[in-house]
Amino acid sequence: MSGDTLVSLFHKMALKKKEQTALRKKDFGVWNPISWNEYNEHVKYFCLGMRSLGLKAEDKVGILGEPRSEWIYAELSTQTAGAIVVGLYSTSPPPQIHYILHHSEAVFVIAEDQEQVDKILEIKDDLTMLKQIIYMDPKGLRHYEEPMLISFSKVEELGREIDGREPHLYNELVAQVKEDDIAMIIYTSGTTGNPKGAMISHHNIKAMIDDMTKITGICEKDSVVSYLPLCHIAEQIFSVFIPLKVGAVCNFAESIETVNENIREISPTIFLGVPRIWEKMHSDILVKIERSTPLKRLLFKLFMIPGEKMAQKKFSKKRIGLILRILNFIAYYGLYRALQDKLGLLRGKLIISGAAAIGPDVIQFFHAIGLNVRQAYGMTETAGLTFIHQDNQVKLDTVGNSIPSLSVKLAEDGEILKKGESVFVGYFKDPESTAAVKKDGWLHTGDIGEFDEDGQLKIVDRKKDLIVTPGGKNIAPQYIENKLKFSPYIGEVIVIGENKRYIASLIQLNLDMVSEWAMAQKIYFTTYTDLSRKPEVYELIADEIRNVNKTLSRVESIKKFLILEKMLDHDDEELTATMKIRRKKLIQLYEEKIEELYTSGYTV
Repeated sequence: MSGDTLVSLFHKMALKKKEQTALRKKDFGVWNPISWNEYNEHVKYFCLGMRSLGLKAEDKVGILGEPRSEWIYAELSTQTAGAIVVGLYSTSPPPQIHYILHHSEAVFVIAEDQEQVDKILEIKDDLTMLKQIIYMDPKGLRHYEEPMLISFSKVEELGREIDGREPHLYNELVAQVKEDDIAMIIYTSGTTGNPKGAMISHHNIKAMIDDMTKITGICEKDSVVSYLPLCHIAEQIFSVFIPLKVGAVCNFAESIETVNENIREISPTIFLGVPRIWEKMHSDILVKIERSTPLKRLLFKLFMIPGEKMAQKKFSKKRIGLILRILNFIAYYGLYRALQDKLGLLRGKLIISGAAAIGPDVIQFFHAIGLNVRQAYGMTETAGLTFIHQDNQVKLDTVGNSIPSLSVKLAEDGEILKKGESVFVGYFKDPESTAAVKKDGWLHTGDIGEFDEDGQLKIVDRKKDLIVTPGGKNIAPQYIENKLKFSPYIGEVIVIGENKRYIASLIQLNLDMVSEWAMAQKIYFTTYTDLSRKPEVYELIADEIRNVNKTLSRVESIKKFLILEKMLDHDDEELTATMKIRRKKLIQLYEEKIEELYTSGYTV
């Protein structure tokens, strides 16, 4: 592997592609291209501007906001200056932002708009190292009289002046960045306790993207829509790292509210969806079918039959007969093509579900409508993806084979251990946690897995989440939860059972689907809370659980459940910023509910 860095990759690609499109963003209803030359100028001037404001090598720069071109300009500018990027979720409240900025010792923070600036101003007096707050969008900020504040465009103006006086400085900075330098500190989502800052080097990232591009065939003709948080390693891979490697085009969604429309407009060839996205897409399709005419509902069921059979044969590697191929061809033009187009994935060639486990039934549904969704597995501590399905080797219960440069083995208890060039440097200011996961040359992932006969990895669950029954059997709650979440009526599930006589669960309703069902049944309600208390809804969910129990062993089967009377929320610290359940936190928060669950919960 060469000594390239993200900075040198960007510099080479900008020189090579010049006036070709690098990025697109939508303004006033029109998708506007940004060339590699323009991209390079923004990075150059913003880098030099920050240097003129006092940014030094190894300083930390926080970036807070939704995905947009300025986010990436700021990231590459920071790295070109030899400094380190610290990404923050735009949904984080001030206390969480304070923790990360304080812990990382950030000297600059680049915020998207007035909302994010206000969060910084609320906590700035406790951030003694903070020197500068740079805002991307000036709307509502022109009359703020905070001396730390400066606009993104003003920093670029300062950089343009520096470049006029010292035209060789930018190229000198590019050459000074080394592959072993820390490119970014990514704070884990913190399902338990405070997040830890994983230090990722340029070398770690380069090793991972070299492997990814080899095994996926991504090239400069590909395109991606950036819509997930850029402070997450998964979105960095597809919106930043891979485009710098191959020259693919990154398109920025207008907002999370318009992302479905934006994906349909762009029709990307590369698409990353987290399980929550795939579950919502699946649910939305079912909602629309439920609201359609009886004839359309019947046609949907009929057209899905050949697709489901095709998917089952593909997964079991059985021969697909001519008649089934013909029926599937008819169903493709009768239904699947329209669904793919509606989802914006008609041109998708690399479609991935990653960042968390997903239920096999959800994957099977998308394969049935002709979308080759591959599962992938990775972690921040390995600079992103480390396992992925090869093109024609998708299995419902695995996450594929490891990338070539990574060595993987299982510990005696089944914990997945990894070794390779993509393994992170360590946790910032936390040598104890680093030593706890990097032992004897291996990264201890905390995930339990097993290999199948083809060497593909099956993820069982998080080691700390496994439930041990009184009889000594290990139960993976995630496996049961994913089966339940395939139900269109179930949104979230927390499976409980540690030190208990049997397995039980807390259920959050899928409000759209259950509302639709309730109205059809003439069950009147006012709010989610009101709906969650209806006896008819309890029996609806009980039927869904009974169906899942038929596929589980007796000891895994859910005996009782309660429906949560509120939606789980990130602001209440029930979900992480990436919408993963904070299991231990929830068990603490709902301690009384869990006791109620085992004394008077609804019996399945």
